[in-house]
Amino acid sequence: MSTAAVVEPLTMFIVVRKDLAKSGQWNTGSLMTQACHAATAILHITREDKNTKEYLSQLDSMHKVVLETKNQGSLEKLADALTLHNVPYKKWIEQPENIPTALATAPLPGRSNEVKDAFKKYCSLYR
Repeated sequence: MSTAAVVEPLTMFIVVRKDLAKSGQWNTGSLMTQACHAATAILHITREDKNTKEYLSQLDSMHKVVLETKNQGSLEKLADALTLHNVPYKKWIEQPENIPTALATAPLPGRSNEVKDAFKKYCSLYR
């Protein structure tokens, strides 16, 4: 009996800093705007990438996962882990305040165990 391989859809991962909302500095709408900035920026940066082109060609079936991370330190550690594993991402730094607020990956076809571990270590589902 043969089994068909399960193909993971291309997925973007968007991470926002939860401490900004908890501190009352940022309301939910403002924080979601930061996530949108990061997502839009990485799509523009990787617009010539094969995965990004394929992702954008399937507008009605896009997959995104929105995650939260505790604070700026955990956002920076996640960015370091993604850099180590050559995952394209954009860390959004709000100006003129110069505050890192969110991060979004380019559409990914699948994740290595190391990348999965980084998301598990530094993030949880946004609530």
